[in-house]
Amino acid sequence: MSKLQKILVRARRQVFSEMVGNNPSIFQGEGYDFIELREYMPGDDIRHIDWNITAKMQKPFIKIFREERELSVVVVSVLNGSVHFGSKRFKQEAIAEVAALLGFSTLKNGDLLSSYIFTDEMVSHAKPSKKLHQIQKNVQDILEFDAINKKVDFKVIADTLFKRLKRKSLILIIGDYFEIPDFRLLARKHEVLSVIVRDHLEEHPPEMGFASLIDPESGAVLEGDFNASSVRLYSQKVAAHDHRLFDRLRRDGIRFTKVYTDSIAGVKLRRLFEGR
Repeated sequence: MSKLQKILVRARRQVFSEMVGNNPSIFQGEGYDFIELREYMPGDDIRHIDWNITAKMQKPFIKIFREERELSVVVVSVLNGSVHFGSKRFKQEAIAEVAALLGFSTLKNGDLLSSYIFTDEMVSHAKPSKKLHQIQKNVQDILEFDAINKKVDFKVIADTLFKRLKRKSLILIIGDYFEIPDFRLLARKHEVLSVIVRDHLEEHPPEMGFASLIDPESGAVLEGDFNASSVRLYSQKVAAHDHRLFDRLRRDGIRFTKVYTDSIAGVKLRRLFEGR
């Protein structure tokens, strides 16, 4: 089987076979218009708690919605050069699997799926659809995309989606997030979730001694002694970056999860939508 076929089969099996019974899908469709806030009552869905208002009022408040007919789900894959990396598999392949899982789950719910691929510009866009072919096309486009020397511009992503998406949507933005985005304005208009795809090796590299490394995004060559002290310092910088990233996403009201290249992505996504 090709890499494309393996990803599609694995993702479809997780959504249509393993997620049955009490877990009919990775996420439950929430095609709703926001109406008002009220105090939390026993039995309310905790996923609707507005944590910003709760923190200010010192007691829980939830968002009340008016149901629509179907949810608009937008899957955004960010393919800058740094996704061309992985110890078990490339992050680019993990992004493709996450996109497939979200796509199959969207269609299983009977919702509308649209997809985008971005670097520092919009690379491709598939209009809202309920056809399985769209999932295969999107996954294939992700796998075949040449990400080397491509950069990311989250401002372009946020501005483009804000202008193009007229209907309130659930937007899932998948990337490795080594840049910190500003999704505040986008999150006011839509529900935005971030899926951070990483490899353990890039967060905690081993000692390598003297070596030459190439940055797949800029093409720059870094030479030096990657000893215990230098790799420890690097890991600390990554941890500090992620602390700032997580803090920014929380302040912007964006839920997020981190999926590693050796993770079972479906489990991580399900927990994200269950609000764990």
